[in-house]
Amino acid sequence: MKIAVLSGKGGTGKTLISVNLARAIGDAHYIDCDIEEPNGHLFFNPNIQNTENITVKLPVIDHDKCTACRKCVDICRFNALAMIGNKVKVFDMICHSCGACSLLCPEKAITEIDNRIGYIQHGMSKNVKVSSGFMDIGIANGIPLIKNLLKESKDSKESVIDCPPGSACSVMESIQNADYCILVAEPSIFGAHNLQMVYDLVKMFKKKHGVVLNKIMDGINPSEDFCKQHSLPIIASIPFDQDIAKTNSNGEIIVETDTKYKELFDQIFLKIKEEVKK
Repeated sequence: MKIAVLSGKGGTGKTLISVNLARAIGDAHYIDCDIEEPNGHLFFNPNIQNTENITVKLPVIDHDKCTACRKCVDICRFNALAMIGNKVKVFDMICHSCGACSLLCPEKAITEIDNRIGYIQHGMSKNVKVSSGFMDIGIANGIPLIKNLLKESKDSKESVIDCPPGSACSVMESIQNADYCILVAEPSIFGAHNLQMVYDLVKMFKKKHGVVLNKIMDGINPSEDFCKQHSLPIIASIPFDQDIAKTNSNGEIIVETDTKYKELFDQIFLKIKEEVKK
């Protein structure tokens, strides 16, 4: 079973939920797809078993062969190629490595080279497998990195996918094959707005889903109100707890230090299993 954990913005507690759920499950695979700022490994402190560089193909123009026919420029739907004077210019940052330009070139003037976009690390933390993606600075498209991260989840019995924040393409890639999506929200108007973003996304993908309300305090909770208005199931409510903050700041996992939170995350997993079976 693959469980994806989403939030419409950063700082809601998405990694808190992901890390503690994976540890509570025990024999699980934690996959950190938040490739711009992965931090789950800081809590697991895994024993790294292997590191893998991830590359994509980028076109290179042989100007001696090029006849400036413009076919490569016209076929590129991402506008990564442009004709400047009588020479083709490649804009690496917006190239999606589709290979159309090199296939179409009648003069065989376009070859492809490997360009590193980041790396993946796999390790073990007790009985939890930890896989984290790290996107290189200045890279615009991390989708190939996420695709490679998720490949190994096929062989895992239980996987917890820590998605990037928001609802952009990287999040869509992260939840494609998920069996269940946890939407994490904090008790603010801003939190409710961003909850709606990820709610709309999982509805579009027709994914089973439920909400974890985090940082609960006394008073109004716009995110809870949103759940009631849209009949969204709330699978857990986590209080604004200084013990959690202290545990996090020490790089520890709360289900390992507090039995009441271990029981809470056990219940979250049981509810998800029941929903997936339906």
